[in-house]
Amino acid sequence: RRAARRYGSGTPARPRGRRLHPPAAGLRQAFTTGGLYLLLVLDIGNTNIAMGTYEGKELQKHWRISTDRQKTGDEYGMLINSLFHYQGIEMADIHAIIISSVVPPLVVPFIKMCERYFHLRPLIVGPGIKTGIRLHYENPRSIGADRIVNVVGAYEQYGGPLIVIDIGTATTFDVVAKNGDFLGGVIAPGIGTSSEALFQRAAQLPRIELVPPKNIICRNTIQGMQAGIIFGYVGQIDEIARRIKREMRENGVEEEVKVIATGGLARMISKESATIDKIDHFLTLTGLRVLYERNQKGHPHEDR
Repeated sequence: RRAARRYGSGTPARPRGRRLHPPAAGLRQAFTTGGLYLLLVLDIGNTNIAMGTYEGKELQKHWRISTDRQKTGDEYGMLINSLFHYQGIEMADIHAIIISSVVPPLVVPFIKMCERYFHLRPLIVGPGIKTGIRLHYENPRSIGADRIVNVVGAYEQYGGPLIVIDIGTATTFDVVAKNGDFLGGVIAPGIGTSSEALFQRAAQLPRIELVPPKNIICRNTIQGMQAGIIFGYVGQIDEIARRIKREMRENGVEEEVKVIATGGLARMISKESATIDKIDHFLTLTGLRVLYERNQKGHPHEDR
């Protein structure tokens, strides 16, 4: 029996040998003092790490770096320091940090990096965090942090009902009700993952650049692979989106269901798609900012 549950309801699990780091009092003040401050948001994905700095609600700078499970916290600290230096940002300008991650081995190194180089304890998206939304999911703790962040960011900006499509290592379809409830979704292989599997398993097929060919009837192997991978992937996205919309109508949803796409290849896919309404490359960063705000003392969503 499915039940609507809050993300992180109950007592947060304490992994053996790992110390949990709750947000410090100084972090809570960062959004309320009214002085000059920057919030650092980090989304650790399987392929890339997206980062951004916010001053209030405005995204000031943003970066994308490769995810490397072998890097230490010190290496990431030096890399971030170099990116900051190029943009004229000091480490001391950061007054708060929030992190979401779908790569568990990197969580502890990033926590230690934040403590050593920023002298801050980051807020980690996971069990115990207040999201302000309800999750209709059999096991809310099994939902990837990136999906929660995307749902929060999308609903904050576009309202509901909507479908959030994140085109990454895996492609996720997250369904949001009119009132902001997370209704569930779909998980499919990402376009890069699928193309790489084809290259590795078929000896005579080369690794290709993912750009759409001009025609669907192709006269060489590379264009034939591009057509099959890209147009097949577009067909998958459109068909899943249509089926989700149809099921929502059958369940009594009368409003128009918006489809929001994010991810590195979202723009290319949206040009061929018949269902994607809007692209938002900074959706995850926005969601992280909103989650940080909702976890500050005195915020309306503090008790959710």
